[in-house]
Amino acid sequence: MKKFRFKLETLLGVTRRKKEDAERLFAEATRKLEEERARLTELLEEMQRVQAEYKEQTQEGKRISVGRLMTYTSYVNWKREQIEQQQQIIMQAQAERQKRLKELLQLMSKLKSIEQLKEKRLQQYKDELLFEENKMLDEIGLQLYMRKAGA
Repeated sequence: MKKFRFKLETLLGVTRRKKEDAERLFAEATRKLEEERARLTELLEEMQRVQAEYKEQTQEGKRISVGRLMTYTSYVNWKREQIEQQQQIIMQAQAERQKRLKELLQLMSKLKSIEQLKEKRLQQYKDELLFEENKMLDEIGLQLYMRKAGA
């Protein structure tokens, strides 16, 4: 009997490679999201340090110059803008990660379906092979029986 050959082997290989690519892209998106979150944490810590410094400067009863007050105000406003921009970047990174996850899950599902089909076809092949073997053994047994009966 002929050797088992899965006709969709090429599709299976291509799907596996696509799944590997999707896993890599998902990992990159996850890494980028974590980096952006770390950047936001840094910005928030910088903002807290500046606010604590401003509070310390104003609580000690020291006089603060108008120029210094304007510098603090301007810096805090700039830092808020950076934080807002970073929050937008994080939202985009989260959306990208979700997109990559969805693609990965779809490819995993497709790959699983193809692998299940391959297993089913392999089992059919084994069943056919077993049937042919049993048929051949039955014929040999029948021939042996007929020879003994005829002798």
